[in-house]
Amino acid sequence: MRKIGLLKNIIQEYAWGSRTAIPGLLGQSVPADKPQAELWMGAHPKGPSQVLSDGLWRSLPEVIQESPEETLGKEVAARFSNQLPFLFKVLAAAKPLSIQAHPNKEQAGQGFARENELGIPLDEPHRNYRDDNHKPEIICALTPFWALNSFRKIGETLRLLEEARVPGLAEIVSFLRSHPNRAGLKKFFNHLMTMDSGKQRKIVEQAVNSAEKRTNEEPVWTWMIKLNEEYPGDMGVLSPIFLNLVRLEPQQAMYLPAGELHGYLEGVGIELMANSDNVLRGGLTPKHIDVQELLAVLNFTDGDLNILGPENLAFGEAIYTTEAEEFVLSVMRINKESPFSSARDRSVEMMICTEGNVSVTDLSAGDITRLTRGISIIVPAAVEQYRIEGDGILYKAAVPV
Repeated sequence: MRKIGLLKNIIQEYAWGSRTAIPGLLGQSVPADKPQAELWMGAHPKGPSQVLSDGLWRSLPEVIQESPEETLGKEVAARFSNQLPFLFKVLAAAKPLSIQAHPNKEQAGQGFARENELGIPLDEPHRNYRDDNHKPEIICALTPFWALNSFRKIGETLRLLEEARVPGLAEIVSFLRSHPNRAGLKKFFNHLMTMDSGKQRKIVEQAVNSAEKRTNEEPVWTWMIKLNEEYPGDMGVLSPIFLNLVRLEPQQAMYLPAGELHGYLEGVGIELMANSDNVLRGGLTPKHIDVQELLAVLNFTDGDLNILGPENLAFGEAIYTTEAEEFVLSVMRINKESPFSSARDRSVEMMICTEGNVSVTDLSAGDITRLTRGISIIVPAAVEQYRIEGDGILYKAAVPV
């Protein structure tokens, strides 16, 4: 692939999705008939994009396989076995997603091999590992975005537990108070996750009754009530007590490496991740939860959350710095006075326009592609340099080179 190509993308209709955000972005009728949760831009087998190539709509994985070095770049093609290493999404959560974590690369490889040896089908609901890859990810808010991410400082958790006044947790709270470290946090979380369902429901009921008296104090209590309305009696209802509760403002982001327990609660964002489908759940879901496997991958370090802002890389482009090898996310603010010119040393890139109207010009071929709100493109590495003109905001996914 040697030219910039428009993308036609799959919409995933999960129950927690919004009926307005994605169809509104794409200029479709609102509200949609079904919840639209995620717009996938990429080559993932569960929802590959199509690309307009030589006048025909073709499967993006097929186009990449025909010319991996031209499309991905020689170094990226070699490093990632001729595969696009990331999945780019618009995520629209009207209801909370499951609390979850992702394995690191070694854990994913071992787990995938182990479950293959056991003969567990890839589509089996009780399977934990669906591929051998890790799944670091970044979420960047397009609207105010509520989320849970990683364990709170233990002192904060103890304060909230005391205010929640849950008699059924008195013994394990006492243990955590006397062991305010990783081991104590792990035992505390294990205790919550492994008690019988009847006791879980009773404890959640006690905590929610207390939360209802404190809704004017801080959003932890309001969110516990909301979570119980969606998942009554689920131990994940207590998660705002022991996980950092965060509200991202538009263009703020957070990075999620392996082992961090997290959940998205409400809002619309741009999500970028390694191309994997490995998820270990820990609550707020009717799906399979493997507590022991989850415990094996979790990072039990407590502390404050690191909120990312965009850092200026070049005029008109600012990046979100992470340690990920598979992807880098940036936001591009284009205005009429100052067009953006790309670097020549670059990998494959994907872009989606979220505001305004811009044109992207291939400076070698002279081809012009016009982007309005909701339109996305792929820029293959073979395009030597391009310029963006107009007035708008784009989000860009690329592979670091």
